[in-house]
This record gives sequence, C-alpha cells and structure tokens, in this order.
Amino acid sequence: MAKIRWRIEHDYRELKDGLGLDHFEGRSWIGWHRHVTVAALAQAFCTQLRYDPKALAPA
Repeated sequence: MAKIRWRIEHDYRELKDGLGLDHFEGRSWIGWHRHVTVAALAQAFCTQLRYDPKALAPA
C-alpha cells in the first residue's frame, strides 16, 4: 500500500508537467471538463504504451 501513494504522486506530476493539466485558463466548466478529459486520455495512452511488452523502447 505504501507504493501506491508514490504511483499516484508520480501520475499526478506527469499529468501536470508533461501533459499540461495545469495549463487550462478558460472560464467555462465545459471547457475545463474537456481539457481534463483530454489530459486523462493522454495519460492513459502513455501508461498503456509504458506497460506494453511489444512496444519498442525509445533510443
């Protein structure tokens, strides 16, 4: 259970810094919802690539 917290913090940092979760400056709830949805989908895609054994490692 102790390692789960590290994973959550790492994923949040990746969302914020790497995928732009904190770049939203809009005013509407719909815009914020779309931004968060796209960032979450990007993170899911990156996580899927990370755990895919057939994926090629970056050079």
